[in-house]
Amino acid sequence: MSRWLAEQAGVRTARNVERTLMTRLHDAEVIDLASNDYLGLSRDPRLAEAAAEAIARWGTSATSSRLVAGTTQLHVDLENALADLTGMETGLAFSSGYLANIGVLTALGGPGTLIVADAHCHASLIDGFRLSRSRTETYEHGDVADAERLLADRTEPRALIATESIFSVLGDEAPLDELLDLAVRHDAMLLVDEAHSLGVTGAGRGSVFGTALAGHPNVIVTATLSKALGSQGGAVLGSAALREHLINRARTFIFDTGLAPSAAAAALTAIGIVIEEPERVASLHANAEAIANTLVPTLEPGQFDRGAGAVQSIRMPDARTALAASLVARAAGVAVGCFRPPSVPDNISRLRLTARADLSSSELDTACTVIERAIKEQK
Repeated sequence: MSRWLAEQAGVRTARNVERTLMTRLHDAEVIDLASNDYLGLSRDPRLAEAAAEAIARWGTSATSSRLVAGTTQLHVDLENALADLTGMETGLAFSSGYLANIGVLTALGGPGTLIVADAHCHASLIDGFRLSRSRTETYEHGDVADAERLLADRTEPRALIATESIFSVLGDEAPLDELLDLAVRHDAMLLVDEAHSLGVTGAGRGSVFGTALAGHPNVIVTATLSKALGSQGGAVLGSAALREHLINRARTFIFDTGLAPSAAAAALTAIGIVIEEPERVASLHANAEAIANTLVPTLEPGQFDRGAGAVQSIRMPDARTALAASLVARAAGVAVGCFRPPSVPDNISRLRLTARADLSSSELDTACTVIERAIKEQK
């Protein structure tokens, strides 16, 4: 095993895909276009106060599985608030969005379920497909006709279509209305991962809210609490029957310690802020537009992928130049994401920028100037 580990390290280095941890200091003076704190809520004092109050009342841990002693009133309140926010009937909180995806897919999957998945689905969904023991077929990114082709000749009694509403790397939107129509016609469930749209689209309520998908019996929504909501955890939202099934069959719910009360309280507070302060979501979209308007003229045609939410990305020639540009930007005080294979679904290395709501105009101007220079230095 030691020899194999050394060989694997050599392969990663040769391919310029070696990853290292970068320690973030609490007082570092960095303009952050890398994190998923889309609404700038992770440092909001109201979330910190709610988390501290929850610790004082409930302790630092849920103390056990939700089925033993780990369900507090905070968990119930959070699940109800998430269902109301997204327009779904009920919700069930998990310890992370990753575990929520794995939990629902393994609980619904098996040899009798065909999964038809978008080619750009996140790793948490892919791991769920693999662990579900379901036959899984992948359709071309955003191609509803290709998804229908895969469903047309299925032999399994059950089927599930999986997609993200806003995709995590390119930031583009899925054709949700068309996918719902497809699901209904083929008696399939449609699972929509709202990780990058909750708090971002639909006035902060996500891409499903206010559409025909909201509350539809064929629709399942998964979400994370660790991005726009500035907390930690995840959730599955859907029908009451689905919730009861997950409580009894989702192993990542049954056998995991419940979400910490502090995280539940912070997320619950964040939901209230999203509803009461719509200007935060508006600011996010204005900042995304400002980033695009500033950088697109400085780049090659087609190099900038304009996202529908916070995520914007810049195509780079290869993994080496993407990493080099990100390091140059970091040294100049601007943090950007560096996404390289295998983290990119189309094998194109990218700089990934997040247009956070709390970035000022001067910060955006500085960041764009630094990013433009960092990219030009790689030519």
